[in-house]
Amino acid sequence: MGPDAPHLPRSAPIDAYGNGGFRFAEMSHRGSLLCLPGSIRAWPVTDTAAIDRYALQRVFDAANAIDTLIIGTGTAPWLPPARLREELRALHVVMDAMLTGPAVRTYNIMLAERRRVAAALIAVP
Repeated sequence: MGPDAPHLPRSAPIDAYGNGGFRFAEMSHRGSLLCLPGSIRAWPVTDTAAIDRYALQRVFDAANAIDTLIIGTGTAPWLPPARLREELRALHVVMDAMLTGPAVRTYNIMLAERRRVAAALIAVP
């Protein structure tokens, strides 16, 4: 599997998080994750300072299938830049940032409700 290949070619709930990674769909991944409606992928972001349009380009590319983007910010709160919020809002995507634990739980609930949700989750220790 190449470095750009998805870990999973569909969405799935996150079963566990911590120890620097995540478990989902009987798989595990060390590092951050980008969960899109059509795939779950590694996400190279390790700190909120690196979250920008470039880091979220796959979200922008899939915006027509997403209503809500949940950002899991790791262990510290983060206020997303107004410009990034505005760029997503222009595509009718609402961004909600929270610590990674609550982000995982919120993503799982929204996914179970069959909502059009994506999540960008920074791994926590």
